[in-house]
Amino acid sequence: MQKSKRTLGWGASLSFFAFSLVINSMGNVLTIATSQKIHPAFLGSAYWTAAENGWNISFMGNTSFGLSITFFVVGVIIALLNMVLDRKVDLIRFFGNLAFMVPFSMLIGAFSGWFNKIMPDAHGFGMMMLYVVLNFLGVALIAIAISIYQRTNIVLHPADDLMQILRFKYFKGNAGIAMWVSYIPPTIIGIIALIAVPDFSNYGLGTIFAFLFQGNITGWADKAIFKNLKHQGITIE
Repeated sequence: MQKSKRTLGWGASLSFFAFSLVINSMGNVLTIATSQKIHPAFLGSAYWTAAENGWNISFMGNTSFGLSITFFVVGVIIALLNMVLDRKVDLIRFFGNLAFMVPFSMLIGAFSGWFNKIMPDAHGFGMMMLYVVLNFLGVALIAIAISIYQRTNIVLHPADDLMQILRFKYFKGNAGIAMWVSYIPPTIIGIIALIAVPDFSNYGLGTIFAFLFQGNITGWADKAIFKNLKHQGITIE
């Protein structure tokens, strides 16, 4: 068992965290906005978002309030699962997982309003292909952001903390495998939702791209983006 030391001061740590939070929010909104500008069933949402949206459609009446409740409840469940997988009760980590979602949600709202104003609907093949590229870019930005704030390791989104625990406690730092295994909970959620209401509008090329490549992009970013930023306070087993 190895534990990496914290070598960053709080000023640098918070700067890296704030930057990663902004590009994560921007990436998420890019995937949502581009999908809406073409057709949701063509590009779809990022993997976790697709599953939670599907649950909202099937069981929560497809309302904004229902979606918020779904996101929060799933977040709490995953935060609890993280403590089980980490094999210790860590309330600071648990509440940190939940606290992450507050500024994240606010930035999502801000970027969503801005992108929806400046991005026209896709008309013609060229515009459609541009939005496909932007959708994939959004997934890449999410993956890069995950890399940065996982290395900073202050607070994490519950889903990203799940991936980090799997990565360093069970898969010897392999980001790709850890990401795929972390997709088991949303896969279960999505399958149950699809059995209840066979609505595939949240799934598309962007969802497939995220499933196949997001974890590996995170692993690549660890080495290529801010190369001198090392994982802070991580236990590797």
